[in-house]
Amino acid sequence: MPAPGDRPDPRASLRARLVVAIAVAILGAIAFAVTVLDGRTDSAMVFVGLPTLLAVALTLTSVRNVYGRVTKVVTIALLLTAVFLHEGFICVVLAAPLVYAVALGVTAIVQAIRRGNRRYALLLPLLLISGGEGLAPEARINPEQATTVVRVLPLTVDQVTARLAEGPQPTALRSVTLRMLSMPTPLQVEGDGLDLGDRWMFAYHGSAHGPGGHIVTEVTERSAQRVGFGFVEDTTINARWFHWRHAAVTWRAVDAGHTEVTLDIAYERRLDPFWYFGPLQETLMHSGGEHLLDMLNLR
Repeated sequence: MPAPGDRPDPRASLRARLVVAIAVAILGAIAFAVTVLDGRTDSAMVFVGLPTLLAVALTLTSVRNVYGRVTKVVTIALLLTAVFLHEGFICVVLAAPLVYAVALGVTAIVQAIRRGNRRYALLLPLLLISGGEGLAPEARINPEQATTVVRVLPLTVDQVTARLAEGPQPTALRSVTLRMLSMPTPLQVEGDGLDLGDRWMFAYHGSAHGPGGHIVTEVTERSAQRVGFGFVEDTTINARWFHWRHAAVTWRAVDAGHTEVTLDIAYERRLDPFWYFGPLQETLMHSGGEHLLDMLNLR
């Protein structure tokens, strides 16, 4: 048996953990302040890096029910983010699974390390490195994205052309995903036509989910069975999550009574990390493209 003097002092161990936890908390506070001041609240630091530091600090200072405490603090942090960074309800909902997964996963890693499984220690710096994505323009992975929606409609080519020329109209959402997220949709649309320079304006009314605003598009390309659009202005909350590049609608006859319509949308993703928000935004953008074709009465 070890001599009494050889036994570790619990108070010394606690003090050591407190020192490390305080250091991590200070590092997290500095990282948070720098991220906000630098205007990088859409980077992976907010969604991966900071939850990693937070979970490490909480795990080192907690003795009982550490997962419950981490969950509570992450929940409070998400609510504070929504209030002080003026994030919309939708963004908080979409980011929450990632933030919870990172925080609770790191808690499990730190707990394993404290039990003597040192091999897990390598995971923490890897998470922190991945949390740096988006802190600088050159530190982004595949921010340019695109999605395509294809439909075969029981319409002739001339009928499709006529419906496009009438312009879009406000339409009820059919997408279950977008409805569950209470995704805002245009409540007022102005403009029509397919000639070069023609503009369509989509107006969103302010609500608890966002401040409203509008999107203005302009016809920049026109041929017999293709029309391309540029984006003149976007004052909606969507501009915080992605930046429109361009869009195009093409159509071709499949047979005498059917026409294939293709909508291509290109955009820049403004949320990181890419492995989470990339597929997520592409899925939502595809649903949004489906809704735009509904607004054009192409369904």
